[in-house]
Amino acid sequence: MVNGQVKRAFRYRFYPSGAQAAELSRTFGCVRKVYNLALQARAEAWTLRGERVGYESTSALLTAWKRTEDLAFLAEVSSVPLQQALRHLQTGFRNFFARRARFPRFKSRKKSRASAEYTRSAFRWRDGELMLAKMAEPLDIRWSRPLPEGAKPSTVTVTRDSAGRWFVSLLCEDSGVRPLPATDAAVGIDVGLDHLLVLSTGEKIGNPRHERRDRTALAKAQRALCRKQKGSGNRVKARVKVARIHAWIADRRTDSLHKVTTRLVRETQTLVIEDLTVSNMVGNHRLARAINDAGWRQFRQQLQYKATWYGRDVIVVDRWFPSSKLCSVCGALAAEMPLHVRIWTCGCGATHDRDVNAARNILTAGLAASVCGAGVRPQRNPPGGQSATKQKTLWREL
Repeated sequence: MVNGQVKRAFRYRFYPSGAQAAELSRTFGCVRKVYNLALQARAEAWTLRGERVGYESTSALLTAWKRTEDLAFLAEVSSVPLQQALRHLQTGFRNFFARRARFPRFKSRKKSRASAEYTRSAFRWRDGELMLAKMAEPLDIRWSRPLPEGAKPSTVTVTRDSAGRWFVSLLCEDSGVRPLPATDAAVGIDVGLDHLLVLSTGEKIGNPRHERRDRTALAKAQRALCRKQKGSGNRVKARVKVARIHAWIADRRTDSLHKVTTRLVRETQTLVIEDLTVSNMVGNHRLARAINDAGWRQFRQQLQYKATWYGRDVIVVDRWFPSSKLCSVCGALAAEMPLHVRIWTCGCGATHDRDVNAARNILTAGLAASVCGAGVRPQRNPPGGQSATKQKTLWREL
């Protein structure tokens, strides 16, 4: 947030004409080709010659590629999305060398997202109409919500998802985002599968289980896809049908999480959550489907950026903190906590709901960490300890 302004991406669906769809499809292919060629050139330069190739060098290579007979088609599309692909690759290498991400991977025609990014020199925004480079008419956009008053897009990203839907994302500066009035409210949040969220206030937010609701239709569509001959038109239609069901599930999940996170941020000043390694937990194939359906990673991402926008605080408690075994009243640590125990009584006489007690301990630990200015001290995780117990508990909830 700079000078009270936030850069926000406003995403809309649009319906391209035949000529626009063909032009954008060519652009997607060229973007993918340039990205892969630049990645190959940079990887070979480093592994074979020990040279580090940056954006400027790959940009010069792009000019040379356009002059060759085999890659002359790269000059037929707008050059801006191709240059942006090189910049994205540069960012990927920068994150890799800073150990924030894995080594950049090649883009697959079937698996990678089809997208192209246009900067201001490659599009025209006038009177609510968007005209992209190399196109003779504006895009037919469905304006589901208005842009901020006086906003002018700085970049435009066009995407086509696996279900064949077209979207345009306009990055604008929004001055309408203001910090909310400060409050004294604080809440600890424990995520789960039986209940999506359990709050330290005792409230339990149910898990909608969006994927489970459409599991029968999805399985039927997937079986139909498997019966289609590879390379046939019917297989393409069947694949799109499967992708549409996945898209409906993802849209409902995103909408549900937006409603929950927005409500929490509006009502609470300090939000304390647990640092779960979702990428590791989905390695358990018995839990992966349910965890992905719950959308824990997406929940945390939404909570953190909305908290930044509206002046709230998000505190993350260490993943090894034994929140379920601690008594939130006296602080005693239970030696054992069998998985079937959902309500237990401490030696001090306090009776706890397992999940509510965990949320209260998470809140207490997070507030203590914020006061002393440090995170919760990590604890050693013995074999079969907190991490394994968490997964077993979730498996029981399924």
